[in-house]
Amino acid sequence: MTEAPGLPVMSLSDMQHWVSVVGRMQQLLMEFSLRQIGKLPDTLTKTPDPQAKMHFNLPDMSQANMLAKWFEAADPARLIEMQKNYWSDATALWTSFLTPGKQAPEATPIKDRRFNDPAWGSNPVFDMIRRSYLLLCDHLLKGVQDLDGLPEKEQSRLKFATQSVLDAVSPSNFALTNPKVIEKTLESGGENLVRGLEHMLHDLERGQMTHSPETAFVVGENIAATPGKVVHETPLYQLIQYSPSTPDVLKEPLLIFPPWINRFYILDLSPEKSFIKWAVDQGMSVFVVSWKSADESLVDVTQDDYVVRGQVDAIDTVRTLLGVKSVHCIGYCVAGTTLAMTLAYLAARGEADKVATATFFTAQVDFSEAGELCVFIDEQQLELVDQISAEKGYMDGRYMAATFNLLRGRDLIWSYVVNNYLLGQDYMPFDLLHWNGDTTNLPAKWHGKYLRDLYRDNKLVQPGALSIDGVPLDLRKIKTPSYIQAGIDDHIAPVQSVWKLMNHLAGEKRFVLAGSGHIAGVVNPPAAGKYQYWLNDAPVADLAAFRAGAVEHKGSWWPDWIRYIAAHSSAKKVESKGARIPGQGKFKAIEDAPGRYVKSR
Repeated sequence: MTEAPGLPVMSLSDMQHWVSVVGRMQQLLMEFSLRQIGKLPDTLTKTPDPQAKMHFNLPDMSQANMLAKWFEAADPARLIEMQKNYWSDATALWTSFLTPGKQAPEATPIKDRRFNDPAWGSNPVFDMIRRSYLLLCDHLLKGVQDLDGLPEKEQSRLKFATQSVLDAVSPSNFALTNPKVIEKTLESGGENLVRGLEHMLHDLERGQMTHSPETAFVVGENIAATPGKVVHETPLYQLIQYSPSTPDVLKEPLLIFPPWINRFYILDLSPEKSFIKWAVDQGMSVFVVSWKSADESLVDVTQDDYVVRGQVDAIDTVRTLLGVKSVHCIGYCVAGTTLAMTLAYLAARGEADKVATATFFTAQVDFSEAGELCVFIDEQQLELVDQISAEKGYMDGRYMAATFNLLRGRDLIWSYVVNNYLLGQDYMPFDLLHWNGDTTNLPAKWHGKYLRDLYRDNKLVQPGALSIDGVPLDLRKIKTPSYIQAGIDDHIAPVQSVWKLMNHLAGEKRFVLAGSGHIAGVVNPPAAGKYQYWLNDAPVADLAAFRAGAVEHKGSWWPDWIRYIAAHSSAKKVESKGARIPGQGKFKAIEDAPGRYVKSR
C-alpha cells in the first residue's frame, strides 16, 4: 500500500509519546473524579448546592434559551427574509473561495484579537472558518438590532444573549478549529493540553475561573499594604486609619466607602497604583471602611444597617476620634449610591454639616439607564438570586463574579479558556485581576431588596419612596458640595447614568469625565501618565452640552480632585500627631491594616 502524499508517518516513539499524553490526561480526570466521589457522603445528605452551576463562570443555557424562544416567536416572514439574506451572503463567500484568484469580502474588519494569529488569514481552511463565523455574527446581531415591536429592555437582553452565545461558539474557543492551538499542540507534543486540563480541573474544584496566580499577591504584603491600623470594629465593618506621611495634614479627614460587593483594596493595590497611599501623600488623614464578607451572622442586615450602622456610624466615629465638625467622603460604585442615601438621611435629620464634601466614583442614583447589568434584572433572574441564597441566607460572591465576568465574557472568560485551558499558558500576575477574583459574600435579603428597589423599581429618585430607619429620603434636599466622576467607557455605571446625579442633587456639583472605564477610569495614578479627563466649567443643561464644550486634559483627574477637596477644607492645617497617628487617639489600635475582615472568606 502506498503512503498518502503529505501525511507524516508516526514513529513508534511518537506513538508512545501521544499514548502517554492521553494517559496523563485520563489520570488527571480520574483523580478529579475520585476527589468528587470523596465528597459524595456530604452532598448526599444535604440539599444540592444551587451554586454548583457557577463552575467555569460560563453562560448558562438561559442565554441560548432566550435566543431560541425569540426565533420561535419571530415573524415567519422576517425569519425567511433573514435566512435569505444570510444564505445569499454565505453563497457569495463560498463562491469566492472556490473561484481561483477571487478575493472573498470581509464580513467585518479584522480588528478582533481572537483572530490575530496569521494562520486565520493565510490558511484557506481557517480563513473560511473565521469568515463564516463572522458572517453569522453580523447577520444575527443585525437581525436583533433591526427587530421591531420589542421593548427596549427586552431588545437589550436579546442582544446580550445573542452576543453571549456567539462569543461562546467562536471557532477560536475549540482546539480543532483554532490554528494556534493546533500548532502549539504539535510543537509541545500535547503538553499544552495536559497543563490546560490541570488548570481547568483546578477551576472546576474552586468553582471560579482563575485570572491571576493565586499566590502572586498577598494582602497586607504586596497589595493593600499602605501602613495603618484598624481603630474601630463593628459586626458589619472595620475602620482603618492610615499613618500620615507628611508633617501636617488637612484638618478635615477623608473617609472612603468602597463597594461592599468587592474588597476595599481596589483603591490600595500595588503602591504605585494606590489611591489611598496617594491621598495620604497629599497630606490627608485617610480612613477607609473594610466591609465584612457576609456569613450567617449578617443574614438579617438591611439597607438601614449599611447606611446608619455603616456609613453614618463611620462618619461619627471619625469625627469623634479627630474632634472635627465634618469629614470628606468618597463613595465608589454601589457605596456611592448608599452615600447618596446617607446624605439624604443626614439632611432630613438636620445633620448635613457632618459631611464637608461628597465624592462619587462611578456611582448611580437614577437607574433608568443603568447599563448592561440591567440584562440580569428581571423576575426570573431575581428569583434565581433568591434561590441561590436561600439555604445559607447570603449570596456566595462567586455568583457576582460570574455575573461581572459575563458582561465582558470575551475578555474575562473565553480568552482564558483559550490561553490557559487550550494553550496551557501560565497565568500572568496582575494585581487588578487578583482583586477581581477575591470575591465577597452578600447578605441575601438586603441584596435582593437592593436590586428590586433600585435597579428594577428606581425608587431612590422618587421622593419618599425609600426610608432609612423611618426617615424618608429625598435626594433634592442634598446640598453637600459634590465631586462626580464618571468613566467614558464604563459598562457597569454608564456615563449617562452617572450624569443623572447632576439632576437630582441640589448642592454645588463638579462633574469630571475620565478616560477608560469602571476601574481603570478611577484607578489612574498621575505618575502613570495614562488616559485623560474632560472638564466643562460652564453651566450646562445636560450631558450632551457638557461634552460639546468640555476641555480635554491629559493624564489623571486625581490632581483636579485634590484641588477641589483643598478648596472645601479649612485653610489651616494641623500637625500629624496625637489622634492623627493611628492608635494614639481615643480609639486604640485593634490590629494592623488591612485587618481581618478583608481576609475573611
